[in-house]
Amino acid sequence: MRNLNIFEIPSDDDGMRLDRWLRKKFGRVPQAQVEKLSRTGQIRLDGRRVKASTRLERGQVIKVPAFEIDTKKLGVKKQYHHDPKDLNLMREAEIYRDDDIIVINKPPGIAVQGGSKVRRHIDGLMEALCKPGEKRPKLVHRLDRETSGVLVLARNSFAARELARAFREREVEKTYWAIVLRTPSPAKGQVDLPLDKRGEPGKEKIFSGTGRRAVTRYVVIDNAGQDVAWMALYPETGRTHQIRVHCSAIGSPIIGDRKYGARAAIQEGLPFGNRLHLHSRAINLQHPRKGLLALKAEPPHFMLETMRYFGFEKNLGDLADQPDLRNS
Repeated sequence: MRNLNIFEIPSDDDGMRLDRWLRKKFGRVPQAQVEKLSRTGQIRLDGRRVKASTRLERGQVIKVPAFEIDTKKLGVKKQYHHDPKDLNLMREAEIYRDDDIIVINKPPGIAVQGGSKVRRHIDGLMEALCKPGEKRPKLVHRLDRETSGVLVLARNSFAARELARAFREREVEKTYWAIVLRTPSPAKGQVDLPLDKRGEPGKEKIFSGTGRRAVTRYVVIDNAGQDVAWMALYPETGRTHQIRVHCSAIGSPIIGDRKYGARAAIQEGLPFGNRLHLHSRAINLQHPRKGLLALKAEPPHFMLETMRYFGFEKNLGDLADQPDLRNS
């Protein structure tokens, strides 16, 4: 019988995802291996099966098998040297820092976490944000690989726990910008459409109409007739690919969204018509120690170019000047 390791979850790890806890405890554990051990019931939490995404609670008892990591398969990862350009990109992306958190403007095209065949990711580039001897920041939420914008990182376990709880309990106000095809009607409204995730890890696709409730409020900031619109979106829930699926569901797919906008979303006449035009513009949250913190991030260059192409730049002012539907 395979040897088991038995641990009690400490208070500092309360609220942490199982997969992240395993990496904290054992080092570089492949996500695919965590998924398999969870799926086959080899990892037990208080005697029950768990998922890789399960949130741990203080005092729970976890049993995990002794990890037998295939070092040959991991050899490429262990010998991987980060491109200095990526490290500089991370340093330049920083928009806020204090003793508890770091906030970056995540570049598009970089995954937040690693996984099968994903070697270039934010989690693996954290060293760029650390001085010698400092602990690596912790991820507390995610953005899609092609989505840019505000990404919050925790610098200690206390901040990670408090921020993870705030995101989980929907206490964080998020604003996204998107450039979409076809101006939605009405120009201000709410999408309340459940979403269901199907498929294997890493190959999931989200389907609308069944599953867990998902709500997104939106407003059109500007538009070029009925063909193209610049939208502000306020997700009330945090489902995977929520904004992308909701935009597509109301007939206004995001430009460059191959997965949910089909071929029609790829605009060959635009200089950057094949790039996903979705940006996490701003976030309002309670800092773990300092009260309300409001931060925003500038869109990537290609999104700004598209805004200028359609004449939207006249409205590129402070986000506070734009309408907000959260309290309507």
